[in-house]
Amino acid sequence: MSSPGEESRSGDRSHGSTERRVFNFSAGPAALPVEVLERARDELLDYRGSGMSVMEMSHRSKEFIDIAERAEADFRELLAVPDDYAVLFLQGGATTQFAMVPMNLLGDRTRADYVNTGSWSTKAIKEAKRFCEVNVAASAEADNFTHVPDPATWSLSKDAAYLHVCSNETIGGVQFHEFPEAPAPLVADMSSDILSRPVDVSRFALIYAGAQKNIGPAGLTVVVVRKDLLGNARPGTPSMLDYAVHAEADSMSNTPPTYAWYLAGLVFEWLKAEGGVAAIAARNQRKAAKLYDAIEASNFYASPVARHDRSLMNVPFTLADAALDKTFLAGAEERGLTNLKGHRSVGGMRASLYNAVPEAAVDALVDYMQAFEHEHG
Repeated sequence: MSSPGEESRSGDRSHGSTERRVFNFSAGPAALPVEVLERARDELLDYRGSGMSVMEMSHRSKEFIDIAERAEADFRELLAVPDDYAVLFLQGGATTQFAMVPMNLLGDRTRADYVNTGSWSTKAIKEAKRFCEVNVAASAEADNFTHVPDPATWSLSKDAAYLHVCSNETIGGVQFHEFPEAPAPLVADMSSDILSRPVDVSRFALIYAGAQKNIGPAGLTVVVVRKDLLGNARPGTPSMLDYAVHAEADSMSNTPPTYAWYLAGLVFEWLKAEGGVAAIAARNQRKAAKLYDAIEASNFYASPVARHDRSLMNVPFTLADAALDKTFLAGAEERGLTNLKGHRSVGGMRASLYNAVPEAAVDALVDYMQAFEHEHG
């Protein structure tokens, strides 16, 4: 990949065009690996001699069944998913899972435990309250969601159907670096950090993740659910919100988001070629460390998140003088450092460092931050 400000001539090979690639720090939809985009471009009109694009294929065709099966196999390999778990490729985004989880996992229980660590936890809690009594076992809201509550302080129910956590809060930049032991089945929204680090899938009853951070483009959601939990949806659950229906049909009970599934498969192949999840986790650690070190070494920038709970994926930071925010963002854009504006509920800046964001992007950002501080500090 060329650095911002230079032209990447990867397009010349097929189309004689040039394109300028920026360093994209978007929280989602987020950066995709250039190698994946190039391969998708090369296969766009004719997928492996089929004479058609994947976008035009029947999801029942042999070609697409092969794509789907390979993608699932690679995903299982990357996360070491045990055989007693189903892997589902669904639509509706992670937000739909806020309802599907209670509809499928409550069974004859009437209560579920939730830990509130930020915006996405708050939304999951609000939706779950439509279906059951929600016990907020712990919340960091009083501290503006700047940390993960100490598990020793959690007030867990004895009769909860499950315990729900958001492993990484995209907006606030708070992440679980260790997952708790709990008597209830553990459910995790891993939308913004799945495949960024190894996790022991066997510790979870269910994991769900929207694709648009580390998996692929928006429009696809991956669910990993223990098979013994299937078939217990509450009465009246629509068929398309029943995990068992999707598992029985291999995620094809209706037309799935085929192109997003195909692109996710390309990302899985790319991730394997990069050395797998352990290798990408080491890279992510380096990227985050460089940015946090730059923030800590400065009196001009600050991180609002407690040090031990800082996310490796989403790094919010503020300037000493908020009046300089627009100037900072304009200068960043000029350097090809894009999508750094913080969420409106937090303010300041936010750099998302997902798997496809190269280490060079962080180096360029740190260089700019230091130059900006020298000029305005």
